[in-house]
Amino acid sequence: MKKIIIGSRGSDLALWQANYVKAELQKLGQEVEIKVISTQGDRIQHLSFDKMEGKGFFTKEIEAALLDKSIDLAVHSHKDLETTSPTGLQIAAVSYREDPSELLLIRNDSVDDNEVFGIKKNPIIGTSSARRKSQLITFRDDFEIKDLRGNVGTRINKLREGQYDAIVLAMAGVKRLSLDLSDISINTLDPTMFIPAPAQGVLGLQIREEDTALAEILSKMNDTEVQQRIEIERGVLRNLDGGCQMPLGVYCDEEQTVHVAFAKRWEDGAEYSTYAAKNNANIVEEILQNITQ
Repeated sequence: MKKIIIGSRGSDLALWQANYVKAELQKLGQEVEIKVISTQGDRIQHLSFDKMEGKGFFTKEIEAALLDKSIDLAVHSHKDLETTSPTGLQIAAVSYREDPSELLLIRNDSVDDNEVFGIKKNPIIGTSSARRKSQLITFRDDFEIKDLRGNVGTRINKLREGQYDAIVLAMAGVKRLSLDLSDISINTLDPTMFIPAPAQGVLGLQIREEDTALAEILSKMNDTEVQQRIEIERGVLRNLDGGCQMPLGVYCDEEQTVHVAFAKRWEDGAEYSTYAAKNNANIVEEILQNITQ
């Protein structure tokens, strides 16, 4: 097969992901090149996600490059993808799942172990995610939430500079980048209690539907167990017609228990529920009926 061109965003994390897939393809004997593509989400840094129009802030330009054949394979954070691929494209494989937990990174002088989450009273918390905002205010009503944009390193530097008392990040990105956080207090939030985004920690490998030879190669990299779990998570999101800015957390754990946090508006706070997915073919419908009544 000809050389495979991977399209990726230019952030450190996106390039880590692209290089991970590149290395896996090289193990299968493929020649691979990475092409960096700028997206709307990268260019617009002054707005929170819920104020940006449309969906697919980090994916549209890369998907367009797939369709015009300037790249062959897109490597996405699966949680950033719309739940239905554009016509002519498909998710050919998903990766292993990195730990889906959220991290609350706290400045040392803002730590208070007597308070929920181990952070002092009336803190400024950085996040632009409606899902994270809705859950934070459910646990504590004294949080001042301030939008936070930028790549992983930029966000952590803003914390170090004192712009925030704490910020929320996905553990997956921090682990993959092997970042030194020895000067910051870290609270790992249990994903069955503080619910991550659907498919958090998973990579989605997107190609053109017509590229059957590449699909065959990628099938050898697909994690079928992870695929089954995130199909439930993303099925809920798809049926709510939601994007990554919706205040919805869904996590199907290894025991096939589905944990859900949902809010119609993040300002209302989240409502939590759990479901047994094992041997339940209608689990998505059951979840939807419960959270939308």
